[in-house]
Amino acid sequence: MSYIEHLQKDKKLAKIIGDELHELKLRQNIPLRLMASIMSQQLNTKVASVIFHRFLKLYNSKEPKPQQVLDSSFEELRAIGLSNAKVGYVKNVAAFCIENKINDKMLLKMQNEEIIELLTQIKGVGRWTVEMLLMFSLGREDVFAVDDLGIRQAMIKIYKLNEADKKILKEKMLKISAKWIPFRTYACLHLWGWKDNSPGN
Repeated sequence: MSYIEHLQKDKKLAKIIGDELHELKLRQNIPLRLMASIMSQQLNTKVASVIFHRFLKLYNSKEPKPQQVLDSSFEELRAIGLSNAKVGYVKNVAAFCIENKINDKMLLKMQNEEIIELLTQIKGVGRWTVEMLLMFSLGREDVFAVDDLGIRQAMIKIYKLNEADKKILKEKMLKISAKWIPFRTYACLHLWGWKDNSPGN
């Protein structure tokens, strides 16, 4: 059974799913993806792409290992357009991955919550950042980003949720999303797509 059939059991979600089938990809070099995710925070896609391209140029346009990033000077990383805080966070990721011998093989064996618990120990890495990593780099099908602004805005509109009390809103979102298990990542992808293409959003 495709994930679409499962998600269509939720009648309100079914109305916004449309014909597009999403596919999840497994990407390599997860420590680097985590650094890229930090670099792109609060930036639009175009600017984030430019900064990441400049970052790779520091390493002859090849994907660097965490040790190479750690060896780069603060000034070099500032010069590509990163804030002081982001340079610190990127170096934190590199150091943590070296200390804990984190690599793709290790992460692929771990459960979602284990990965969240492990990586949110890094200063500058929050739960949302790791959830994006799980979805877009590790290809995990059942991740629900309850704190994502786009997901929240879409669900408020689709499910007519009251946003006055943030705690109650979060509980309602989690309750609704429980119906989508084990395909919550795909539900998020459709919610983002709907929000981006809806008039007035």
